Amino acid sequence: MRAVLQRVQQASVTVDGSEYSRIGPGLLVFLGVAEPDDDRDISWMAGKILNMRIFEDSKGKMNCSVLDTGGSVLVVSQFTLYADTTRGNRPGFSGAASFDHARDIYNRFINHIRSLCSLCIETGSFGAGMEVGLLNDGPVTLIVDTPGSSDK
Repeated sequence: MRAVLQRVQQASVTVDGSEYSRIGPGLLVFLGVAEPDDDRDISWMAGKILNMRIFEDSKGKMNCSVLDTGGSVLVVSQFTLYADTTRGNRPGFSGAASFDHARDIYNRFINHIRSLCSLCIETGSFGAGMEVGLLNDGPVTLIVDTPGSSDK
């Protein structure tokens, strides 16, 4: 499983011209799923995202998590995070999970992260064409892979 975390002042998802979801300060998470991903990956990634200390404390140091700040989280499915760009100029996506497996893991991830906290957890629309708007804060953008994801 692979995630791109962006610390945001706000973020939103629009589908077919209508706003689907919106958050204020917090994290925008683009989540990619690989075929071997399972409950162990879901649990690890959810814990990592909620506890990643990338928000500033009172001294201006990145020492607080989204849990500490009471921010929101917007999770958007993003199969293109598993693009293979090593050959030619057209990316290959064989490293990404199948549609059905990715949807299952994505939905289970959302349920799991909601079970871990009382934060506002919003989502994108899985499989839909989405417009994602964000105001990056910092900017702070991190790439997080589950352990062993490069071996998958």
